[in-house]
Amino acid sequence: MQDIFNQHSVEFLENHTLSPVQGKALRAIQSCRTATLGAHVDACHECGFEKISYNSCRNRHCPKCQTLTKEQWVEKQNQYLLNTEYFHVVFTLPDVLNAVMLQNQEKAYGLFFKAVSTTLLELCADKKYLGATPGITAVLHTWGQNLSYHPHIHCIVTGGGLTKEKSWQSSRKKFFLPVKVLSRKFRGKFLFLLKQADLTFDSALYHDEWVVYCKPPFKNASKVIEYLGRYTHRVAISNQRILSLKDGKVTFSWRDYSDNNKQKYMTFSAVEFIRRFMLHILPSGFRKIRHYGLLASRDKYKKISLCRKLTRTKFKTAICTTTIEKLQKLFGADFDLCPCCGIGHMARGSPRFKATA
Repeated sequence: MQDIFNQHSVEFLENHTLSPVQGKALRAIQSCRTATLGAHVDACHECGFEKISYNSCRNRHCPKCQTLTKEQWVEKQNQYLLNTEYFHVVFTLPDVLNAVMLQNQEKAYGLFFKAVSTTLLELCADKKYLGATPGITAVLHTWGQNLSYHPHIHCIVTGGGLTKEKSWQSSRKKFFLPVKVLSRKFRGKFLFLLKQADLTFDSALYHDEWVVYCKPPFKNASKVIEYLGRYTHRVAISNQRILSLKDGKVTFSWRDYSDNNKQKYMTFSAVEFIRRFMLHILPSGFRKIRHYGLLASRDKYKKISLCRKLTRTKFKTAICTTTIEKLQKLFGADFDLCPCCGIGHMARGSPRFKATA
């Protein structure tokens, strides 16, 4: 990604204008782990060997900088898991709304979250379906596998919830909310919110069927966070999927879900690649991960504590591991082994360089 930006951003900017947040993301990715952001010295405590390590940009759209952030988030969420089933529900939007969403991102994405959350909470509150309040974690993605603009929200929903009488009500079915009911209620809510916000759309959308689908429940609660981690801090495309940059063209792999999930390859100009990537830069400060119901911030700890007792969930405290321990988990116990002596371990020393920009 960095090579693509460094080699072709000037050409891209000749015919494209970036918003401030897009420009910031582009510059951050270009500078990530280079002398531009400064550096620190890692030294071996055994032989004294020194190695210069350049600083990361920490931009949330940078494909290099999300792994450790994801691990920190996953570690924190483990304490809220309950001994119950969990469902994965995905809300998508018709393509004809793409222009409305792109031109009004902060407002439209916020309304998207509101329509999704109220749809789930209201239907779950109905005794015909569950009669209780579930826990919901929702994550916004704006891309398809081929980097096209495709806003959708992934939701992880507890297979049960807390009733008004403070008892636990479990789901009695494979999924307690009929997908067609979900889809139509969501459609009505979202279009109503768009109309209230004076965002225009084609009235034919009231009659089209919208796509909402539910994946089978997770086998156990421990799989939920592992699964969520794949979605929460993902960027539009990872470096692993970018196969080549040659003669001003980028080739990358993608999965075609409409064709039995087959892996395919796509090539287009570096300028077009940058244009597509920039579609997925979120507004500054926008929260793409949100919690509702039992996981909403208000009285969350009190509600989760009660639900642990009702679902016979073993209490889990947040495991506060150090950054080194997280890196050891990700890359292996000897990731910081000295490349010179092979005995000592590299540890950060005092900064040797200051950032140049």
